Order: sequence, then structure tokens, then C-alpha cells
Amino acid sequence: MNPSAADEPGLNRLLLSAQLVARGSLRYTPAGLPALDLSLKHESTVTQQGQPRRVSLEIKARAVGDITHRIGQLELGSEHGFAGFLGSQRNGRGIVFHVIELD
Repeated sequence: MNPSAADEPGLNRLLLSAQLVARGSLRYTPAGLPALDLSLKHESTVTQQGQPRRVSLEIKARAVGDITHRIGQLELGSEHGFAGFLGSQRNGRGIVFHVIELD
């Protein structure tokens, strides 16, 4: 994962340490690429305005391509570093985290 990429203009990049809480069945895109739908959970304490703040969230995620094989081998409940970008869901409601890298 390349943190220096954050300097790029117009960048849409998310780095998230998260627990894999759900994984759908392997499917294939119309282009024939393997795809997995995931649910990731993140919990941490961050500092905001000098005060600690507890953060807890669950986000829908999707992996497409070769990375699906690695994610398919992860144990549910295990924590990993995920990197990728945010996009809208197909129905235009909400966001989905497109995972393209895994530590």
C-alpha cells in the first residue's frame, strides 16, 4: 500500500484496517472476472479536536480480479489491511469500497 499516492490530485483512495465479517459466494462479472462481495467492520479510537472518539463502522466492499483468490482464503473474523477506492452502489444508493490491495 503506497501512502505517498495521497499526494495525487483528485485521489480516491481508502486504507482501512478491518475485520472480514461476511463474504458472498464467488461470482463472475459479464467480462468474466471473478468477484466477491464483502462486509468489513472497523473499530478504533481516533483523536478529533484533541478528544478521543470511538469509531465503529461496517462497510460494504467488493473485490474483482485476482485479489478474490486471496480474500477467499481469509478466515471470517480475521483482521487485515485493505486498500482501494470508494464508488457508488449499482442502484446509486450508498457507497461500496472496491478493494484492490490486501496486506
